[in-house]
Amino acid sequence: QVQLVESGGGLVQAGGSLRLSCAASGRTFRNYALGWFRQAPGKEREFVATIKWSGDSTYYADAVKGRFTISRDNAKNTQYLQMNSLKPEDTAVYYCAAGRSSGLVQKSHEYDYWGHGTQVTVSS
Repeated sequence: QVQLVESGGGLVQAGGSLRLSCAASGRTFRNYALGWFRQAPGKEREFVATIKWSGDSTYYADAVKGRFTISRDNAKNTQYLQMNSLKPEDTAVYYCAAGRSSGLVQKSHEYDYWGHGTQVTVSS
């Protein structure tokens, strides 16, 4: 059974940092594109960041560019999202995802596996 499990969420003050992790089990995602999405209350799920299977190319939503960094460790079957300079508008449930693509993937429907999400709350 394939599982993606996020961890690292929590409550942080504006300007603070958090590091999210997403551990995969049940299969290797070495050749998969990986990504992070988020969903705030009353809003649709939105793209945050994606990383190519090789780890040498990334792409970010404008709202997080320069503050968030996506990375992956294929040996550990794990991806990360380092979030710095957090703002109250970053408050959301964050989801990790994996998709059968050799490139960068921004569209949620192109992902095949999803985690259950981790809550990130940024206080002002």
